[in-house]
Amino acid sequence: MITRSPRLDALLLWFGSRAGLLVVTLLGASLGGYLDGWRKWDATLFITIAQYGYDGEPGKPVDDGLPAFFPGLPLALRAVHLVVPDWAAAGLLVSLVAGAVAMVALSRLAEAEGASGWMAVAALLLFPMAVFLSAGYSESLFLAFAIPAWLAARQGRWPAAALLAAGASGVRITGLFLAAALVVEFVARRDSPRRAGWLVVPFVPLVTYSLYQYDRTGDWLAWKHAQEAGWGRDFAWPWEAWRTTWHAAMGSDDYAAAFRMEIVGAVVVVAALVWLLVLRRWSEAVYTGTQAAALMTSAYYLSIPRSLLLWFPLWVVVARVTTRRTWVLVLYAAISGPLMLLNAGRYLSGAWAG
Repeated sequence: MITRSPRLDALLLWFGSRAGLLVVTLLGASLGGYLDGWRKWDATLFITIAQYGYDGEPGKPVDDGLPAFFPGLPLALRAVHLVVPDWAAAGLLVSLVAGAVAMVALSRLAEAEGASGWMAVAALLLFPMAVFLSAGYSESLFLAFAIPAWLAARQGRWPAAALLAAGASGVRITGLFLAAALVVEFVARRDSPRRAGWLVVPFVPLVTYSLYQYDRTGDWLAWKHAQEAGWGRDFAWPWEAWRTTWHAAMGSDDYAAAFRMEIVGAVVVVAALVWLLVLRRWSEAVYTGTQAAALMTSAYYLSIPRSLLLWFPLWVVVARVTTRRTWVLVLYAAISGPLMLLNAGRYLSGAWAG
């Protein structure tokens, strides 16, 4: 009997799915036109930061929303751009390599919990928002740090966990929630207090970035205020955020469909969080619950479905279910797979998709 490595399965799924997405989305497009198709929405903002810094392109009005994006991906883009001249192509390459690392780590994490690694990877890649794992966005790079960090923590390797989590914190504010969850995981494991000092490390990039923006703008919370200035994401009570999003979803403009997806995403988020709590996965609940709280107390729902890409504990739990009941994965693939391709098409056409 030939036994395949879970790592190989994860890589085959990742690169195979990226090749399939390439074939589907490249049809009828020139290479230049294809790359321009990926230069959409946040991808353009990451490129702007990588090219010119947080003051934006010289001669153009300063975009007050740029500090909302942490420097991890722009720094990676600048490094890759040294050998890849097209910025959009550099973003795709960063996500391709980072995604491969993340999928292998997700597979290993699922296998460590007695689930099928390839099923965890397949469930994530079939999720309707999975196009953002390929685009020049920060999701893949964040997961390439965050999942290995969590795996290291589960193995009691706290120095590695802390350093990897610090990498995640330099990529997205979501690193703050990961750092908090690692503290809960450390306490739950009753590890040696002498190793607790490592838990400070993931917070260092967050403090450093805040210090940088304070020196630049005089604002310690520049990243938060940038979200408010760029996207109107002021604080609102959960029922107010729901009501605003519901009214927008019932409209007839081009964004109504996107807001309907946000509402569906919010329902899935709450259900997933309750699921983790019922299973008493406390540290994972802290990681996901803090994200849910932040997203659902904004003035309106924005990028809630996309945030589920970062909920790697959820995909491990899904793998545990589908390992025992394969038909669940088949049903999920039949429903979610077409939605994933539809959303990829929306993104490449310039429509709001996440």
